[in-house]
Amino acid sequence: MVAKDLDGREAAERTPEPRQERPTRAAGVTLTVLDDDRVASAATTVDGDQHREPEGQRMWRSLEEYADAEAFRERIESEFPRYAPSEWDDGPSRRAFLKLAGASMGLAGMAACTRQPNERIVPYVDQPEYLVPGKAQHYATAMPMDGYLTPLLAESHMGRPTKVAGNPEHPLTQGTNDLFAQASVLDLYDPDRSANVSRGGRITPWETLVAEIQPTLRALEALSGEGLRIVTAPTSSPTMVALIDAVRQRFPQARWTHYEPVARDAALAASRAAFGVDVETHYDLSQADVVVSLEADFLNSGPHRLRMARDFAQQRRLLGDKRTMSRYYAVESVPTGSSSLADHRLIVRPAELAAFAGALAARVGATGAVAADLASAPGAEEWLAAVSEDLMAHRGRCAVIAGDAAPAPVHVLAHAINAALGNVGATVRYTDPVIAEPELGGAVIADLAREISEGQVEALFLLGVNPVYDAPGDVDFAAALADVPLSLHLGPKVDETAAACTWHVPQSHYLEAWGDGRAADGTLSIVQPLIEPMYASKSELEVLAMLAGQAELDSYELVRQTWRNAGLEAQWQKVLHDGFVIDSALPEKTVALAPDAAGVAARSAAEALAAQAAAAEGEVDLLLRLDPSLHDGRFANNGWLQEIPKPLTKVAWDQTVQISRATAERLGVSFGDVVRVSAEGRSLVGPAWVQPGQAPETVVVHYGYGHTAIGRTGDGNGENAHRLRGSAGTPARATIEKTGRSQKIASTQEHYQLELQSEQAERRHLVKHGTLAHFKEDEHFVEHLGHHIPTAPMFDRWEYPGNSWGMAIDLGLCTGCNACIVACQAENNIPVVGREQVIAGREMHWLRIDRYFQGDLDAPKVHHQPVACQQCEQAPCEVVCPVGATVHNHEGLNDMVYNRCIGTRYCSNNCPYKVRRFNFFKYQDTKTPVLKLQRNPDVSVRARGVMEKCTYCVQRINRVRQKSKVERRPIRDGEIKTACQEVCPTQAIVFGDINDETTQVSQWKKSPLNYQLLEELATLPRTTYLAKIDNPNPALDDGHGGGHGGGHSAGGDHGEGHSATAGDDHSQPTAQH
Repeated sequence: MVAKDLDGREAAERTPEPRQERPTRAAGVTLTVLDDDRVASAATTVDGDQHREPEGQRMWRSLEEYADAEAFRERIESEFPRYAPSEWDDGPSRRAFLKLAGASMGLAGMAACTRQPNERIVPYVDQPEYLVPGKAQHYATAMPMDGYLTPLLAESHMGRPTKVAGNPEHPLTQGTNDLFAQASVLDLYDPDRSANVSRGGRITPWETLVAEIQPTLRALEALSGEGLRIVTAPTSSPTMVALIDAVRQRFPQARWTHYEPVARDAALAASRAAFGVDVETHYDLSQADVVVSLEADFLNSGPHRLRMARDFAQQRRLLGDKRTMSRYYAVESVPTGSSSLADHRLIVRPAELAAFAGALAARVGATGAVAADLASAPGAEEWLAAVSEDLMAHRGRCAVIAGDAAPAPVHVLAHAINAALGNVGATVRYTDPVIAEPELGGAVIADLAREISEGQVEALFLLGVNPVYDAPGDVDFAAALADVPLSLHLGPKVDETAAACTWHVPQSHYLEAWGDGRAADGTLSIVQPLIEPMYASKSELEVLAMLAGQAELDSYELVRQTWRNAGLEAQWQKVLHDGFVIDSALPEKTVALAPDAAGVAARSAAEALAAQAAAAEGEVDLLLRLDPSLHDGRFANNGWLQEIPKPLTKVAWDQTVQISRATAERLGVSFGDVVRVSAEGRSLVGPAWVQPGQAPETVVVHYGYGHTAIGRTGDGNGENAHRLRGSAGTPARATIEKTGRSQKIASTQEHYQLELQSEQAERRHLVKHGTLAHFKEDEHFVEHLGHHIPTAPMFDRWEYPGNSWGMAIDLGLCTGCNACIVACQAENNIPVVGREQVIAGREMHWLRIDRYFQGDLDAPKVHHQPVACQQCEQAPCEVVCPVGATVHNHEGLNDMVYNRCIGTRYCSNNCPYKVRRFNFFKYQDTKTPVLKLQRNPDVSVRARGVMEKCTYCVQRINRVRQKSKVERRPIRDGEIKTACQEVCPTQAIVFGDINDETTQVSQWKKSPLNYQLLEELATLPRTTYLAKIDNPNPALDDGHGGGHGGGHSAGGDHGEGHSATAGDDHSQPTAQH
């Protein structure tokens, strides 16, 4: 018999050698371990190859793991890490233990006689039509965010909204949504919501407010509205615009402006510079064979993210006989979820980004573009040659995308490149703006504060904004408000701005009030409430109606009035059902690029590059970014979003100062060292986080933290990064220094480790990946990676003659956006445990997304792998449970019987995937009444001492099974969608009956890319993965680039030496092209 090694290759028979003691550092890396409570230093020095080359792929989740430090080894070799705090700091003595045991037995006997509290059930006197207890109802609605609407279907149980999903019929999203929409339900039931109208902290009825401000409004009306200012968030609502017009008719001199703290000013300024008019840019990535992003996380952020994610995935997915895919180049300073799917990634400093865009524009023939000297960006010239050639080979079938965080010259140059390549009208199109009356918002609050100081403002209405918190650091807006005779704030919380205003009015949640607006493609959509306002709240429409003299009208009448006037009354009932007006997207607009636009932008880029070169010694580039979980701070009191690990850092709850490894080495900074970032006389302190793949000499700080009056969850957490902004924009450079203090960071990146650095683990290939060339050359190359399934299973396989459920996940489409985790949390009543428990490794998420780095420390490739219960057919957890609390059902699911569980945690110890979660404490809040309303009644709420895990959303399976039985038909493919599958923007998850070969999940599992996680254990998991496939350009394929200028340095590392070949050049003709 021929023996094979663990990679499946033939090998000579050999006697197993004893395991050698492993060195505690990797090749070329020395690493300072500070102590058991702090992770390793980022400082690295090249000192030669002192570590063997792994036989498999080289992946790592943290710098400490990369160096294989001794402290790291000690932590992960125990299922329950030593550094995790226990419920008791010191164990009791033997005598004390016996006392406690005796008392417990006595109390248990008394507890058996304890009478549970009475709970009254009041039946309906007149039950509403169509309301059936236990049967959920769904309504079409939409969530406003940044002025755009996200179309949704909201689920209601007995009048309680409990969950939202994407509207599958909406042309923009076609059923997907994101983590913010999923978490918005928790905001509805936030116990810290404002409940009453107040003046100076005293509760006042709404009618009293209306009566008391009438004299001021009449006086302003006599002055034609001179001195009246209204500030709202950006809006696309026709009803709000109509009300603003009505207010202007009553107060002609009144001024309305909209304010967004982190506005899309660069995109707006660029459209004016490039075309002379305001336009909205739309991309059709379903037609793009080559995509270039310039500081753009276009799959995870921005108003068009959901449509672009879906279209991008369509071009990248390899199923059936499809053997072509688009190619994606990312040019950026900070790694993003989108760039984790990039075939090549070029790391540049911020000033180099605009210079690169200018040089690329010149190479593709954009009129007036001038190439800058990019000598400071290693590898940029090689990139320019390869990327420009690829783009020109795909004229009309490519797209260049500038991100909202990119400066205006980059946007102008992107417009020029797309025009030169003939993409306009194909993959790129322009329309009128979706936002009503767009304006540059950077100086809105500064200008308003100046007008207040000059005595020009008599009455100020701040609707849905919080400028005291998020105004630029050089504007003291709280002090300015003290000089306004009448100020009114509308908001969901008694926040920083509410405390500084004369009046505060609670703002209705979008699930409590009627409204309308447009989605990102311009489709007119409706905001339909599912519940009466829970408090004495009002919507923006109702406050504006009061100003317009229509205080008697509620939000419903206001919206109906607008739609009647627009001639849409006949469509009202259909719109309520569908959620939108069919074929109402904005039409394409023809624009002409200004002849000198690209030249002006290119010269501006060259000036920025020169300024970078002339920067003072010790200065670093400063980048302020929207937080991937908290956005600009509006979600800071949402516990689901606070506790979700960030896609790239895996940090939860904490604000960090991100720096590159090289900068950390220069400063002598380690993880958790508290540093001070200073710019233009303003400063912020926070713990340092060394981020692989970040541009050198660049500091990143995220907005969203530092609240003082938003609620118990968000207050006092981190510092306010908005204070680093100036009225003229974000400072380009800053200084950074150590404070001498350190802070423990709540990060999950080393929790639930599937060990990668042992002798055998290096051959496991947890994330299997290759290139399109590998796949074309050998469609079954995935089978050669990692261990193989033993021929003799431990137990006989059980047959499932009926439905048999399974799942497949495409790793090539996962951006790590976290939407699936929040959707799972909302659907399955998963609790928030808090920062300290996260540090202890006790987060309760049923689904986690493992993030792996691969390759060079400074330019690694990033992989995301969602991992939930694998629903093993031969589950190791079942055989060790002493009470049968985890068992298999007749459809192949590994079920949890919560009322049997006695908390031994043997199942968790025996789970190789580390996907079981134990309730160490009573994490569920059962005392706050309003939080009870959010919970899904179809899912049990687990108690302390109980194990829990993913169930494949068994409640959804049961619901559809019952419906199909009543209708006497089989369950249709796609009729059951798990919460994670339903929300995924790229549709990377599919679920269904694996006994039916025609189902989508069965088709995915037939793919040669399909594999099982840890398949060598023969657990036969029902969840499988499709290997990640890249499409690198052979002209750049030196392992997907390398170094600061070359993007990813990991690729083609598949154990058997696969490498891309020139014959797989994407520019070669294919059937798809």
